[in-house]
Amino acid sequence: MKIDLIAGARPNFVKIAAIIHAIEKSEHPIKYRLIHTGQHYDESLSGNFFRDLSIPKPDINLEVGSGSQAAQTGAIMIAYEKILINEKPGLCLVVGDVNSSMACAITAKKMQVKVAHVEAGLRSFDWNMPEEINRILIDSISDYCFTTTLEAKQLLLNTGKEEDNTFFVGNTMIDTLLNFRNKFRRPSIWEKLKLTEGNYIILTLHRPGNVDEIKNLEITIKTILDHSRNLPVIFPVHPRTANILKLSTCQNENLYIVEPLSYLEFNYMVERAKAVITDSGGITEETTVLGVPCLSVRNSTERPETINEGTNELLGTDPLTIAPTLEKLFNGKWKKGKIPESWDGKTGGRIIKILNRLSFCF
Repeated sequence: MKIDLIAGARPNFVKIAAIIHAIEKSEHPIKYRLIHTGQHYDESLSGNFFRDLSIPKPDINLEVGSGSQAAQTGAIMIAYEKILINEKPGLCLVVGDVNSSMACAITAKKMQVKVAHVEAGLRSFDWNMPEEINRILIDSISDYCFTTTLEAKQLLLNTGKEEDNTFFVGNTMIDTLLNFRNKFRRPSIWEKLKLTEGNYIILTLHRPGNVDEIKNLEITIKTILDHSRNLPVIFPVHPRTANILKLSTCQNENLYIVEPLSYLEFNYMVERAKAVITDSGGITEETTVLGVPCLSVRNSTERPETINEGTNELLGTDPLTIAPTLEKLFNGKWKKGKIPESWDGKTGGRIIKILNRLSFCF
């Protein structure tokens, strides 16, 4: 059996890493080819990134680059179709909800290749999120669905998915987090800014609704700074957001705009932060496991377990919600949280055992 492992953005590789490590440890290793669609070209996806996660460089890079939703999706489908014409795998495995996952899942299905979706069943019920459309499309055509929670599995069963092909396995992103926790690396800014544990805040914003409108971005950042009790606010930004910030008035002695950190460096910072303020979904999972308070500047989440069980709170995008939430944090009233079921670092192994059991199907 040979499978295609699809990744298009940095978080995808973090999740795929757990699959690759499980394959390497398996008594019956599965042959695979790692395909990078090139959806996000990021300097961090260099040799150092793959070396940090102990995974090989991609076997194939489709190099589609950026573009509109339609242009990017179409380019990925055309490029992946050419790969499948030359050689079909037994299975196409996609993770998450990015355009790469959706485009490759559709292309594989039309080429009579079975599809497996890792992180299936997540729903924000927010149609303003392009990822929500991707999730629903991928789930609807997947032959095998692997979920992070029992609730996600039940949602899929309620929509008609078969019990025999829907598996609650846990969270591959947490596999990687736990596997590399003892290798987290202190970044140079730690010494440069004289940071100490529990005495700074990490800020990450990337969603268009939060960063594209300069005035809104300025108000959000100013509100955070006004109510962060003079703690340093560390804001790793991607080039797109950095260009917007150059046009803004977001200057403050406690705001430190830094370049993106490596996976090991970023999580070193997260684990030791007073809190994380973010609009990322994946970070809410990591902070839940690390026990770090997390404030989500979003109107919806596809990961309700990080709120119901974890350390995350959903603020919405109105800056007026930031002040009282930070007040609760500094008054020591933040919930303790717990780690969701089966987020134990063994998800990749469970997935590979299931795929080996199902190998007669493809």
